[in-house]
Amino acid sequence: MAIRIGIIGAGNIGSVHASQFSQLGELCQLTAITDAFLPLAEQRAREYGIAEVMASPEALIHSDNVDAVIIGVPNQYHAELAIQAIEAGKHVLLEKPMGINATAARQILKASQASDRVVMIAHQMRWESVPMQIKEQIDRGELGHIYTAKTGWFRRKGIPGWGTWFTRSDQSGGGPLIDIGVHMLDLALYLMGNPKPVSVYGATYAEFGPKRKGIGTWGKPNWDGIYDVEDLATALIKMDNGSTLSLEVSWAVHMDTDNTPFVHLMGTEGGASYRGANGKLLTEKFNKPMEIALSKPENDESERLRLSRHFLACIKEGKQPITSALSGFTNNLVLDAIYESSRTGHEVKLDWNL
Repeated sequence: MAIRIGIIGAGNIGSVHASQFSQLGELCQLTAITDAFLPLAEQRAREYGIAEVMASPEALIHSDNVDAVIIGVPNQYHAELAIQAIEAGKHVLLEKPMGINATAARQILKASQASDRVVMIAHQMRWESVPMQIKEQIDRGELGHIYTAKTGWFRRKGIPGWGTWFTRSDQSGGGPLIDIGVHMLDLALYLMGNPKPVSVYGATYAEFGPKRKGIGTWGKPNWDGIYDVEDLATALIKMDNGSTLSLEVSWAVHMDTDNTPFVHLMGTEGGASYRGANGKLLTEKFNKPMEIALSKPENDESERLRLSRHFLACIKEGKQPITSALSGFTNNLVLDAIYESSRTGHEVKLDWNL
């Protein structure tokens, strides 16, 4: 029987999900959609053949025609809607970050642990071809023990939606750290073997946004709004196994950058680098350095399609997704610690208590 899916949020990300799941018609059926602006939900319903437009998220969550809910709304609403859906017996695919902060993420995790429903965070970078190739070699032991890594994403001029919820800390939770930094943190920790972060030292800066500089093309600015988040963040994260991770991200910076996300892994037997659609495996043979180039295969299906298929498989097979609620909570816990470290100027120990 096809899994019946409802989508909360008909904006850009909701449209992406609708596009991907509509290609998996033998496995699922798009039965409902809703949005704060219902005409947009109606438009998406026409575009993707979605059966019904619901008047509210609550109506969709409690619909008998919905088995799984996709949540693609501003960060401040993630916890409220995810917990409602879990408690209503729905499976949940939740956009990143899992919560607006670690408190919200902790609430989602506890609801997930009290349920038998699948709760998955939509971190699509784990499903990109090059990271998947790197992970395969890591699992074979080709890198040995990964003792340190460096990851980041520098946008030179890319502040999104100035003055909208993107740049309001009470609605987004932060700037580039929680927006794109969460992707890089999640991917790096995954490739490192999911070590447990134990402490963080970090700093954030707001040198462009408050001056209305560094504005990107994503989202429509609201010049009557506010900007109270960072535009650059940097951190060193220590793990329980002694390894470390350096994280650097920006929305705007005076730097020679090609706007490509990156991960560099350094292991005892080899290393690996990921830069967008390309990558390398690095090792030494016969006392000489060796490199093996990695690239995205021709006609490779999208990472979002693989993500979508994995979500459906987890529901069918009753298994935990690789981007579980615990992974989402881990990310939020680290992000909160970075913000706290920047505020206090001190190292912050992570609180894993639920």
